[in-house]
Amino acid sequence: MAIIEASIPLFFLLIVVELVIARRRQSAVYRLNDSISDLSCGILSQLLGVFTKLLVLGAYVWFARHLSLQSFGVAPAWIDRVPFGDGSMPGRLGIDWAAWGVWTVAFLLVDLAYYVLHRYSHTIHVLWAGHVVHHSSEEYNLTVALRQSALHGVFSWVFFIPLAVIGLPWTMFAACYALNLVYQFWIQTREIDRMPWGMEWWLNTPSHHRVHHGVNPQYHDRNYAGALIIWDRMFGTFEPEVEPVVYGITTPLESWNPVWANVHVFADIMRDAWRTRHWRDKWRVVFGHPGFRPTDLVGAGAPKTSWPVNAPQFDPVVPRQLQYYAAAQFFLILIAAYLTLVNAGTMASHEIATMLFVVTLGLANVGSLFEGRSWAIGIEFARLATIAVAASAFIARAEYRVTALLALGASLASAVWLVRLPRGARTLSQHR
Repeated sequence: MAIIEASIPLFFLLIVVELVIARRRQSAVYRLNDSISDLSCGILSQLLGVFTKLLVLGAYVWFARHLSLQSFGVAPAWIDRVPFGDGSMPGRLGIDWAAWGVWTVAFLLVDLAYYVLHRYSHTIHVLWAGHVVHHSSEEYNLTVALRQSALHGVFSWVFFIPLAVIGLPWTMFAACYALNLVYQFWIQTREIDRMPWGMEWWLNTPSHHRVHHGVNPQYHDRNYAGALIIWDRMFGTFEPEVEPVVYGITTPLESWNPVWANVHVFADIMRDAWRTRHWRDKWRVVFGHPGFRPTDLVGAGAPKTSWPVNAPQFDPVVPRQLQYYAAAQFFLILIAAYLTLVNAGTMASHEIATMLFVVTLGLANVGSLFEGRSWAIGIEFARLATIAVAASAFIARAEYRVTALLALGASLASAVWLVRLPRGARTLSQHR
């Protein structure tokens, strides 16, 4: 999984490149509030992923060790050598064709398992509750690629257990899965129309994935591919991009809060499962199609079933000075989250959990500021005061002194900035 963490600087570089190209083409593909919401979801996903990855890999390793075909002696072990070089002479160039072939098969199997996971994530409600985070943006750009669920990993591991049963080593699975996710980053763009040289036929491309994110009726539940579009072509779920794509979800999120983005469909599921009278319907609310609604609840706050393609995007009007402040707070939180990820291997579990809690509260309030919530300013002052008090308590400890001083300075400077904002920027009433 370190492949993904190592790719983060490249992701941000490509975001800057896309932004520059879009500006030169005068394409409106980025909005500050939407992009920060995307990145906030990605931060929560990566931080909570420190724990959920242990679940995924732990389950995978257990099945591979106890229930794999190799453990029963009915299949040979996989070749898990590095495919470049023969391993006996460091630095020697060359290709180990046997290992290369095995790694190719492993990547194909992981990509197929991802297709199955992705397809069921659109057709089983509880899986959709996790996956919906990625689709809830009404834009389509490279920051949307980082808009990932913090909770989806709790369920996704089940779909990779067949790979453990056939004995695919966990190191190969983890590497292929990470490469698969990294590949999918670049296809989340509107700045590339079609790929040349027949690549559209077998690779998942920006055009194919734009279709997947569309709420246009003919685009619903199509193009589930990870890296290879061949699975969609084989299993009848392929749809070419024809008409302009309208992005989002059929029941708009209408929030920049990354916490709500992660839990809103789970909340719907729990509410409907509790309120419906029939046990069969309770089951279907959780494990049925996301579009299912019990007959005894139809009309009782039923969600929208169609999306008007000309509907305005969610874009609350917030004073520009406050937007600048919220963006600055986001980037401070981003730095803290990145340093936590980089040093997670040397941190205790409770330290990571504490940072996850602090970052989550910070990102949630940044989202509330961008929404113009009337209570967000008071919460922000309380958040800054809490950070200042906590940082002051750690200054006496030499190993934390530099970090504590930086946190204290940032919180005090932020409080001064917030106080000095024009009164109109600190008195919000658009959303209550």
